[in-house]
Amino acid sequence: MMRLFLNGLAASAGGGLTYLRNVLPHLSRQTQVHTTIAAGPVVQREFAGLPNLSWPEVASGGGSLGRAWWEQRQLPELVRRSGAQVLISAGNFALRHSPVPQILLSRNALYTSPDFYRDLVSRREYGLWLDTRAKAVLAKRSIAWAECTIAPSAAFAHELQNWTGRPIHAIHHGFDPAHFFADSSPLAPQVQEKLAASADALRLLLVSHYNYYRNFETLFRALSRLRKEMKDRPVKLFLTCKLEAGENPGAYQTERAAALARELGISENIVELGAVPYRQLHHLYRACHIYVTAAYAETFAHPLVEAMACGLPIVASDLPVHQEICGEAAWYFPRFSAEELSRRVALIAGSAEVQRRMAGAGEGRARRFSWQRHVEELVGVTQSLQN
Repeated sequence: MMRLFLNGLAASAGGGLTYLRNVLPHLSRQTQVHTTIAAGPVVQREFAGLPNLSWPEVASGGGSLGRAWWEQRQLPELVRRSGAQVLISAGNFALRHSPVPQILLSRNALYTSPDFYRDLVSRREYGLWLDTRAKAVLAKRSIAWAECTIAPSAAFAHELQNWTGRPIHAIHHGFDPAHFFADSSPLAPQVQEKLAASADALRLLLVSHYNYYRNFETLFRALSRLRKEMKDRPVKLFLTCKLEAGENPGAYQTERAAALARELGISENIVELGAVPYRQLHHLYRACHIYVTAAYAETFAHPLVEAMACGLPIVASDLPVHQEICGEAAWYFPRFSAEELSRRVALIAGSAEVQRRMAGAGEGRARRFSWQRHVEELVGVTQSLQN
């Protein structure tokens, strides 16, 4: 039996936690693999009963810096005691001196994004700029420390390879339709009420916490244009976040986006739902007409796969990652062009034939992504390091 050690201590929320929640059940079904997992208490409580997984006692608290310090000093001994043959580091940063061959999972596009650094300067977010630059140095060194680095898309792998000069392996993240569509419980009453109040509107959707790299400002400017151009039909943009301080994870400030919405006169066209449970998201996708994203940085974009699986046409910024994931199921626009974004949304909204064609392409495209396949390919890489 092959023994792995998965360091998931950095996964406490967002994409990291979603990754573990999808990967651990499939790892537990690998009967010829035993995985020791370093993770926080939330993950341990959720998956402690699964077979072929074990959970060593690890330190918690201390913030990201305290965790990183603990990992570099204490984790190597845990890996040795577990008998693992390969270490998988899942949080963008590797151990400098791993006692066994190490696979690094890299999935943060902000470290390599000139647009993000320019955006931070324009917002005078100099502290966040310095923090990101410092983490980028560690992330780049981590790729040198690991025997193998895996990115969740070929486009991001290419970006990392250009950044570091080292080969990067691409393994797509997955999608589990049985899990995604399993829960038939309805959306919360307040969400249903907001959807019912917009029954006659063109309903656009963006599934994301508020952050800068989703480029809300371009989306809001496009919404303003659509509101003026589509005089015969109201337009609503549904957000799974709130543009209020303290309502989103991370250090991103919502005031500028909220002020822009007021300045453009579109506050009533934006419906702030707040976080919607993952198990109920499929109801929300299917209650809307078009999925939109103006993101200027991305590594995989899970909501695009979810939207395609739900039959939504997509209008997405022209990132290579978006084009790789969606293919012909999306129409693309220059990432900072509100005019082109609004034009594409209006064209799709005005053609039932285009909507049907894009929905069909998306449903077929979504079937290409599989968490089981992701885990099988990941295990295959670990095996190759043993040869």
